[in-house]
Amino acid sequence: MRKEEFSVGSYVHVFNRGTRHMNIVRDDNDRWRFLKLVKYLNDDNVPRNWERDIGPDHVRQGFARPENWPNPKPYVSILAYCLMDNHFHFLLREEIEGGIAKFMHRLGTSMSKYFNEKYAEQGTLFEGRYQARVVDSDRHLHYLQAYIHVKNPLEKYPGGICEALREFDRAFNWVQQYNFSGLARASESGSALLNNSLCDDLALTEKGLREFARDVLLGKQLPDDWEMVIIDT
Repeated sequence: MRKEEFSVGSYVHVFNRGTRHMNIVRDDNDRWRFLKLVKYLNDDNVPRNWERDIGPDHVRQGFARPENWPNPKPYVSILAYCLMDNHFHFLLREEIEGGIAKFMHRLGTSMSKYFNEKYAEQGTLFEGRYQARVVDSDRHLHYLQAYIHVKNPLEKYPGGICEALREFDRAFNWVQQYNFSGLARASESGSALLNNSLCDDLALTEKGLREFARDVLLGKQLPDDWEMVIIDT
């Protein structure tokens, strides 16, 4: 496992995509399983046979944690995430030493094993090690929240980004219903995957995010060093 250049408390943008840009998920069952992995593998105290323990209704029950499990010990706090067909993004805060590396190793290993078994594939699912970049300002945090939670899923919007800009309010509402991005809250009480209290402290309000995301898409809110923020190009 590689040694990272960040430490506990660091905010980090993490990205990975399928090898040769191939899809890493092929149907909604794969996509919901990704969310399940994000929820339950982000825990140094998760039991060895965790999948057997949670049963088939984990999604309907809001990714509930069995009462007989020990207290959770998360590797990371998640501020934003988005799953696309051939890649994913996270905005994370490292909570224990080596937490991001451990979380990403567990997630990547489980996804690769499942994908190869389900689709009779061989080899690695991802094009290489995940990419990670430390976030060093509130402006970068806000930019990445808009980039991950709004700009990425809008690539799937009917008509694409150009159509989304022509009818942005409708497109933003559509993004809020995209189940595989952190903007789509699991309930009024918050997301089952995000660190909600941390997000409340650091995130833009919904109105602020809507306006900031619109300006990001129009190129008005790009950081001067935006090339150092984006890592998926």
